[in-house]
Amino acid sequence: MPFKTIDWALRANIYEVNVRQYTKEGTLTSFALHLPRLADMGVTVLWFMPITPISIKGRLGTLGSYYACSDYTSINSEFGTEQDFIAVVHAAHTLGMKVMIDWVANHTGQDHVWTRSNPNFYMQDSHGNFTERNGWSDVIDLNYDNQHMRTAMINAMRYWVDTAGIDGFRCDMAHLVPLDFWIEARQSLDSIKPLYWLAECEDARYFEAFDTTYAWAFMHASGSINRYEPSLNPVMEQLERYASEGANTQKLFFTSNHDENSWNGTEYEKYGPAAKPWAVFAHTWKGMPLMYSGQELPNTKRLQFFDTDPIHWNSTPALHDFYKTLFQLRKDYSSIVYGDTFILPSSDHNVMAYIRHHQGQVVLVVLNVSKEHVTIQCNHDLLKGHFKQVFSGMQYPFDGYVSFELMPGDYFVYIKS
Repeated sequence: MPFKTIDWALRANIYEVNVRQYTKEGTLTSFALHLPRLADMGVTVLWFMPITPISIKGRLGTLGSYYACSDYTSINSEFGTEQDFIAVVHAAHTLGMKVMIDWVANHTGQDHVWTRSNPNFYMQDSHGNFTERNGWSDVIDLNYDNQHMRTAMINAMRYWVDTAGIDGFRCDMAHLVPLDFWIEARQSLDSIKPLYWLAECEDARYFEAFDTTYAWAFMHASGSINRYEPSLNPVMEQLERYASEGANTQKLFFTSNHDENSWNGTEYEKYGPAAKPWAVFAHTWKGMPLMYSGQELPNTKRLQFFDTDPIHWNSTPALHDFYKTLFQLRKDYSSIVYGDTFILPSSDHNVMAYIRHHQGQVVLVVLNVSKEHVTIQCNHDLLKGHFKQVFSGMQYPFDGYVSFELMPGDYFVYIKS
């Protein structure tokens, strides 16, 4: 990758914020009340789904899609004001968190301000009608052959860096936008302030512009286990493909996000008892972990996408400490971020066992992603010494050979002490 990832992002984790559904008020100000809790949990980066206003024309549902923007340099009035967003960014920074925003560069809503001021910024048919090539009824495609549009897009992105002091971009459907635009955008904006760049795509070429790309294919492969796939072979094959993309590439691992939750179901619908083991995987494999709004509750409902459907919070989310432990592990152990990975052979095809090792640090992860009670044995020279189970705090002596009995949904993480 020609760009260097900013240092603060190397051990980071990302928490996706769905402002509309986060509180019953659905505002930035009400979300801000959760910032101390999120900081205590160990969140380091907040990713806000699009904060821009939503087009009226072609709107889906009552409130429309976040991803049908009507003005790149304004705030959705449902969420509050620009000053409210600036205040949230400042409060997050004060608590040690970074802020990135969702950027939708492939298309806009049907009544975006550019449709009136610069209609030539859009793809048009022979009759001069705006067009869209992906079958999304509420948006229209931008024309990347128009250099003036490219410049205006970069200026709009710069607006939020200059005005609010954001720290990065999550770029929606990045592969639908020409790669050379993203390179141009990053060169321009990183010259103002070094940023973190996340691409929603699986195209390895986009590492030329981005720090991290999505692991969609892994998520689909892992979701097939116990539903119609009898073994972990598709998962392991996908992980090998990611490794082949290069030592300096990074994938985003997750068990839920706004698309998955709303359209395909919660992680509990998808994974059943393996939801927590797969979450442990996302935080201990080489890559960047993502957590979605409400997963710490845990949230077990699909959130409506185009209408109000608030998360129902309680005073003590049941998985707060679970995620806090995983976030702290990533912060404290370089082996999770930089380490070599040794996959341990297992007689059971639905148990993942692997070691992360770096400069003497050893982390052992054992995950039962099946619906069965299993017993496995692990044997490796690195498994010698005293190890602590991070979730229980219990200490165990390992002599290179260790046996585990796991119930469905069990997950063990051991660190060499």
